[in-house]
This record gives sequence, structure tokens and C-alpha cells, in this order.
Amino acid sequence: MLAWLRRPSAMLVRIPLGILLVLGGIFSFLPVLGIWMLPLGLLLLAIDIPLLQGPVGNTIVWGKRKWQTWKRKRAARKRT
Repeated sequence: MLAWLRRPSAMLVRIPLGILLVLGGIFSFLPVLGIWMLPLGLLLLAIDIPLLQGPVGNTIVWGKRKWQTWKRKRAARKRT
């Protein structure tokens, strides 16, 4: 499924799906919808919208660094 969504021919499915996921993420206070939908929708939209590629890529790098820092601190606490 993921490989199919990443193909250029799936753009007509990716953009509406991304918009729906972003809207669902905005209304995450409602049952069934969740905040998890917002980043997933932005990731899908960033494939086709160059304006979003920079901010989404920077956020991914920032999140990865935070995750690695958290893992190192957690491992250091376990050793002591």
C-alpha cells in the first residue's frame, strides 16, 4: 500500500487523502479522530507540495534527534 501511494501516479489519491487527514487531525477532540492524523496528512502532502517539503523534513530531523537524545539519557539512567 505504501509503495503504491509513493508512486507519482497516485498523486490524485495522495492529495485528497492528505487533506482529509489534516482536517481530521485538526478536529482531534472528536471521538475516532486523533492528533496522529495531522502529521500523517502533512507527510502525504509534502510529497507533492514543495513548499511543505522543507518544514516537514526539518521536523523529521528534529524529532529523530530528540528521540536519540531521549534514548541515550534513558540508557545512561539504566546503567547507574
